Amino acid sequence: MKTLNILSGGAAQGLVRSLAPAFEAETGLGIAGDFGAVGAMADRLRAGVPTDIVILTAALIAKLADEGLVLRSSITDIGRVETALAVRAGDPLVSAKDAISLRAVLLAADAIFLPDTKASTAGIHVAKVLAELGIADLVADRLKVFPNGATAMRHLAESPDRRPIGCTQSTEIISTRGVVLSGALPPGCELATMYTAAVATQASAASQAQRLIALLTSPLTSEQRSRAGFVAGLTS
Repeated sequence: MKTLNILSGGAAQGLVRSLAPAFEAETGLGIAGDFGAVGAMADRLRAGVPTDIVILTAALIAKLADEGLVLRSSITDIGRVETALAVRAGDPLVSAKDAISLRAVLLAADAIFLPDTKASTAGIHVAKVLAELGIADLVADRLKVFPNGATAMRHLAESPDRRPIGCTQSTEIISTRGVVLSGALPPGCELATMYTAAVATQASAASQAQRLIALLTSPLTSEQRSRAGFVAGLTS
């Protein structure tokens, strides 16, 4: 089967997978490519990896447009994704109403599962929050860092630790079996990131890529976006 090549942040993986059957039925194309830390995906595009469609943070897509790597006219927002806390299925939920309670939650965990703290949206943010809470050094040996949020959540699901938690984007938590969304980060520590799609300048299937963007952002698929963890109307 011919495929549409995608490079995407892990936040969009669940949504793309849920819409893949409808896209394939309409176009005859499967969807192939990589989902991972947004910085790593942008670097793959810059390296010349064959790509038809890119789904990354709005800021990064704008930068790629400035670099001539995506078509500015194709840029379309999909929705915002919150960075959130996760626990293993069956474990007690944790929540944090403010920075003080978030600090307590993190200090109580004996393992904290995160995506890449240098290349992923959520990982970079969580590292910043740990520093702002004054506990980066205290929890350094408890951090379990993985290339992307989906991988981090799969390892959280299988963790043998007594009180593990995870922190990544809500979409990656929702789409991973064995973990449960436990709540968004509290005011002052929160992050809601706009994810945006664009057609790659060198796309070999530009019209089909544009069709996938239309499907991802259609009013008819708003329920799928909501179930996947995309939220409309949040401010950054």
